[in-house]
Amino acid sequence: MRYISKLPDVGTTIFTVMGALAKKHHAINLAQGFPDFKMDKNLIDLVTSAMQNGHNQYAPMQGDLGLREAIAKKFDLLYATSYHPENEITITTGATQAIFSIISAFIKPNAEVIIFRPAYDCYEPAIALNGGKTVSVALESPNFKVDWNEVKSKINSRTKMMVINTPQNPIGTVFSEADMRQLQQITKGTDIIILSDEVYEHMVFDGEKHQSACLFPDLKSRSFIVASFGKTFHNTGWKMGYCCAPQPLMSELRKVHQFNVFSVNHPMQKALAAYLQNENRYLELSAFYQQKRDLFLSLIKDSRFKFTPSKGTYFQLLDYSGITQENDVDFAKRLTVDNKLTSIPISVFYDTKIESKMLRFCFAKKDETLKQAAEILNQI
Repeated sequence: MRYISKLPDVGTTIFTVMGALAKKHHAINLAQGFPDFKMDKNLIDLVTSAMQNGHNQYAPMQGDLGLREAIAKKFDLLYATSYHPENEITITTGATQAIFSIISAFIKPNAEVIIFRPAYDCYEPAIALNGGKTVSVALESPNFKVDWNEVKSKINSRTKMMVINTPQNPIGTVFSEADMRQLQQITKGTDIIILSDEVYEHMVFDGEKHQSACLFPDLKSRSFIVASFGKTFHNTGWKMGYCCAPQPLMSELRKVHQFNVFSVNHPMQKALAAYLQNENRYLELSAFYQQKRDLFLSLIKDSRFKFTPSKGTYFQLLDYSGITQENDVDFAKRLTVDNKLTSIPISVFYDTKIESKMLRFCFAKKDETLKQAAEILNQI
């Protein structure tokens, strides 16, 4: 059988590779971004109750209205802005499905999409599948600051979308208010759609404020905001997310969404609608994860690894340049096999070969797990 692959350069993701290696060698897995602690039993009980009360058939295509209303209330509380529950909010099968559907709805062959590297690995394949071209802006360590003049130089008549991610996975940086105003100014008066991946919005540290795209009126008018319940409520396996956008944009997204998944897990939507009524369940998350970040870094402060504390997400970069000159993929694998600790190399998130000496570690773990990982790092 002969066929031409639509993704000829895509292989198994680094997350699958490192996850399998961790399992094979019984290593502590700080690679993939999921907690090893239990989620709130109250939320599980709410799902059980929803099932017992008969919410076991298809939910509305756009999502349970009660959940969409709870999301609208959250945006009003956090950002003093509004999205209409009826036509500006859609519940999705996790953030990845939202991102894929948004790109599919708007990107046609030869359209260009600007992304910032190192970039989470789901953006570029979705662009390629729709015939688009990825245009990269590389962020360089150790500060990973955006050069907005470079961004401006890469915009042309073919630029149809820009993907931003703040707080940013895998590097743990956040866009400042100045960054967002630069983005707004550069794209003002254009038809460029902003896809703002904000799945770590509730994990911003050291007193900083999450600069959502919805805080900037002109930016909001042509932006999708993508979010994740799985990241927020410690249940990534549920694959529950949502997106918000002005009605003209959202109507196009729903054309794709209805034929991609149609609707999302109904009892979980009912449970989340009730669970969101207590805003402390997400407002306290930054302090929760900052404590874990600070614990992890305090435990390895005397190690040979160098670091700048993560500003957001639940990931921390460690610089190993004072230990070995191995490339990061080889060192990450050796760390797993020989030292029983698994991380993610940063170079795989770029589209060109770079000399990275950085590994990403997830600190969304029990304190006991972080202490065990720190013992290993301190011995290297």
